[in-house]
Amino acid sequence: MPDVVSEKSFLPAGGGAYSLPSLTLGIFLNDQPAHRISQGSDRALHSPLKRHQGWLLPAGSEGVCEYDEDLEFVTVTLNDRLLDEFGVSAGTDFQAIIGDIDPVLLSISLNALTFAEGGNLYRETMSRALAAQVVQLIKPEPASHAGIEDRRLRRVLDYIHDNLAEDLTLAAMADLAAMSGTHFSKAFKKEIGISPLQYVIGARLDLASVLLQTTRYSVSEIAWRVGYQDVSRFSQHFKRRFGTTPASYRQQ
Repeated sequence: MPDVVSEKSFLPAGGGAYSLPSLTLGIFLNDQPAHRISQGSDRALHSPLKRHQGWLLPAGSEGVCEYDEDLEFVTVTLNDRLLDEFGVSAGTDFQAIIGDIDPVLLSISLNALTFAEGGNLYRETMSRALAAQVVQLIKPEPASHAGIEDRRLRRVLDYIHDNLAEDLTLAAMADLAAMSGTHFSKAFKKEIGISPLQYVIGARLDLASVLLQTTRYSVSEIAWRVGYQDVSRFSQHFKRRFGTTPASYRQQ
């Protein structure tokens, strides 16, 4: 089975039972105001979905999906071995996402049907970009942070990734960790291996690299979306990390 399997389907109004052996994303291509869905039971609850909304369900999910109008949709299934590369074991449970889909994940997923057309390197790169975005959303404990025992520090990591476009401050992070700024900085570097500032810069640039490859946002808009008000500074940091400018990176 390929790392990512994407299929576009059309079904008449109705619905029925579903069973998902692997982690799967579904994206509706038309509005379904009367959509109903259940998980682990036969009692479907009203969950209206619009075009480009959908669901992200863990492996092993079972239930009922019903809709009163013809349905056009895309499903994207991730192979267990691909998720394993990101430290997510097969069958990892998480809170199902039903409704809005993260815009980066949505953009990558809608293009998944054409992954193979770009050759093996493109397909492998895009499949891993998709998996990385899914892993960030379901928020398992990252393998690289497995040694973090303090829940307060894990809470800070979630806060950072959820607010990369914002003006993050050391004071806000320290408050979340219930520490003074000095003690927090030392504890963070001891557990993560780099300073909070270095971590934030790395996270912002990693997200920027995904946006450059999967969206049509301009370089200045991507800079803004990952927390840089100064495009020149963003470009300097990006080139330092990836060895090329954002514009050249997009063309690779």
